[in-house]
Amino acid sequence: MDGAIILDKPAGITSSGAVLRVRKLLDGEKVGHLGTLDPLATGVLPLLVGRATRFSRFYLGHTREYVARIRFGWATTTYDADGEPLSEPVPVDLDATQLEALLADFRGAVRQVPPPVSAKKVGGVPAYKRVRNHEPVDLKPLTVEIHELELLAVEGPCATARCLCSAGTYIRSLAHDLGTRLGCGAHIAALRRTQVGEFGIADSCTLESLKDLQRQDRIREALVSPLDLLPELPVERVDAVAASRIRQGRQFRASPFGRCSQARLVKAVDPEGRLLCLGKAVSPRLFHPFVVFR
Repeated sequence: MDGAIILDKPAGITSSGAVLRVRKLLDGEKVGHLGTLDPLATGVLPLLVGRATRFSRFYLGHTREYVARIRFGWATTTYDADGEPLSEPVPVDLDATQLEALLADFRGAVRQVPPPVSAKKVGGVPAYKRVRNHEPVDLKPLTVEIHELELLAVEGPCATARCLCSAGTYIRSLAHDLGTRLGCGAHIAALRRTQVGEFGIADSCTLESLKDLQRQDRIREALVSPLDLLPELPVERVDAVAASRIRQGRQFRASPFGRCSQARLVKAVDPEGRLLCLGKAVSPRLFHPFVVFR
C-alpha cells in the first residue's frame, strides 16, 4: 500500500484525526498528511501512504489555494468562527469597491503574524498549547507570498475570496488583518482548500467513499500510484540489470539523451513500468538511489 490518497477533509475534525481514520481503513498502514487543515476547514488534504511518506519533504514548498468566507463585524480569539468574540459585534455594510482596493495591499510578499491558536512553536511548544495553559504567546511576523487574491462575492457583512499562496500562509491571519484594516474586526466563517501542489478537489475522495471502497475490498482504487507522484521529476527507464543494482542500493546511470541527463533528481522505473526509486545525482548522469520502492 504505497502512494497517496487525496482526502476531501470534512469540517469538525483535525488533520491528525483524519489521518487516524484513514489509517484504520488501511489496516494500520503508515499514513502522513501534507499540510495541516484547521478543524473548521474542509477540502484537499493529501495523505501519503506506506513508503510514499518519504516523499513528504518534496511537498513542503508547494503552493496552496483556498476559498474563504470572511465575516466582518468582530474578531475572535482563534481568528475563525470556532473562537470566542474579542468584542461586541458592530454593524458592517461592506463596499465591494473599497474591499477590492484593500485586497491590493495583501498581494505579493506580505508580513503576517500567525494566529495565537496555531501549531507555530514558541520556545519549542506549539502556540495553541500555551494559549490552553494561559501562558503568554509572542509570535513573530513571517513573510509569506500571496500569488493571487480574488474577491468572488460580497453579501451583507460577508465576503468570499479565493487565495493562491505559499506554504505557511494563514488565511485566518489574512481575514483578521483585513478586519483590523477596516476597523470592524473579521474572522473566517468557512474555509475550503481547493489545491495543494498538483492535487485538487477533483482528485479527492471523502471519508464516506473510502469506507465504501474498504467494505468492497477496493480501497486500493483510491491510491494515487507512487509513479504518478512528483510529476515534475523526469523518468528514467532502466533495464533488468540496472534494476537489480538499484534494489541492492547501488548507483545507476541515466541515458545521455532526454531530461534525466541534466536532472538533479529522477524517478527510476523498471522494465515493467513500476517505480523502483528516487535517484539523486552524484555526478552527471550518475544517480544514487535514496528512496527505494522495490
